[in-house]
Amino acid sequence: MEQTTNLARNPWWWIPTLYFAEGIPYVIVNTISVILFKKMGLGNADVALYTSLLYLPWVIKPLWSPIVDILRSKRWWIVSMQLLMTVSFALTALFLPRQTGSEVSPFVLTLILFYVSAVASATHDIAADGYYMIALDGHQQSVFVGIRSTFYRIATVFGNGLIVLLAGWLELRYGDVPKAWRMTMLVCAGLLAFLSVWHWFTLPKKEAVRGERPSLGQVFKEFGRTFYLFFVRNKIGVALAFMLLYRLPEAFSVKMLTPFMLDGREVGGLGLSTADVGLLYGTIGVIALTLGGILGGLACGRWGLKKSLWPMALSLALPCGVYLYMALYQPTNLWEIGSLVAIDQFGYGFGFTAYMLYLIWFSQGEYKTSHYALCTGFMALSMMLPGLVAGYMQQWLGYPGFFVMVMVCCLCTVGVTFAARRPIDERFGK
Repeated sequence: MEQTTNLARNPWWWIPTLYFAEGIPYVIVNTISVILFKKMGLGNADVALYTSLLYLPWVIKPLWSPIVDILRSKRWWIVSMQLLMTVSFALTALFLPRQTGSEVSPFVLTLILFYVSAVASATHDIAADGYYMIALDGHQQSVFVGIRSTFYRIATVFGNGLIVLLAGWLELRYGDVPKAWRMTMLVCAGLLAFLSVWHWFTLPKKEAVRGERPSLGQVFKEFGRTFYLFFVRNKIGVALAFMLLYRLPEAFSVKMLTPFMLDGREVGGLGLSTADVGLLYGTIGVIALTLGGILGGLACGRWGLKKSLWPMALSLALPCGVYLYMALYQPTNLWEIGSLVAIDQFGYGFGFTAYMLYLIWFSQGEYKTSHYALCTGFMALSMMLPGLVAGYMQQWLGYPGFFVMVMVCCLCTVGVTFAARRPIDERFGK
């Protein structure tokens, strides 16, 4: 049995930084990578395709979660994955092309390193969430659940805001886009290095094994059983349709929003700078997203999931129309653009609350933890699949036509909401 040490370690020393460390690489891999590849000269179709594939580790991470449970401690996995991401981001800075759009092989190496970071980040998520349940008792878990969520959102603001603003400032200072992004990725590597050293010293060694540890084969056998029971649940077809299609408008548009903001006005974009995009999405957008999420939680707590689902579905889908407006009229005032982005992000935050609560509702039962992990895999898949073709659709339709298609996808949101809400208990979520 592994002896428990450092029992008196205050959770405030490590919970905020652990969930900040969980959020930062996710933002870098799935959001900042879009801006980086766009600024380095890749076309919209390639940007959307390659960065959407980066979702894959989060889709399939339940498949290797038993390995994290059996081999080594959660603490070891956390620190090791943070160190691996440190190395990966540092090597990304080294292998970035020296000139925009002129070298193919460095892009391939850069993509491989981002995939390494994605796998490490998804594994880190498994370990961090498991460690949270091991290191804290039930009361502490309840007390700190809001803290972990808050610091994850702070990581989102930091990544989408300050890191992108830093890259934009360096672009202006040096007039050299590749150099600016190399320095930015080195900063990201330094941040992960600091966090890995911090957690080596602050994470308490609080994992003790009671009884005989099951073999890896036994764990995979049990996982196979939970996997089977998930797919024979009542209304599984409706549930999967809801998980995959509820966010379809957002799933198509999200990979094209940054290219739309950065592309020149002569090709239908808004012609903004990298720093402008960092300001819009990393500060205004994230604040609006957070407020929407808070109000969504309050609404579900008051009305329950079933009554909240319709207004939240419409709130998630319809604000995508602000991008159609901007594609048609191409506003130049940053305050106007920021206000429209805030409307969209607030609506998404409000509507996404119902989606997450639906996953919790559907996961209820004997294997709720494993089934919820499978639901989050389908959640990631719902963003990955449309993103693979979003860039090709945009290049074929142009920005106005693409955002018209996004609005048509709102019909899918309406359809799956109608089907999914019927079996939900009126009292669930209140």
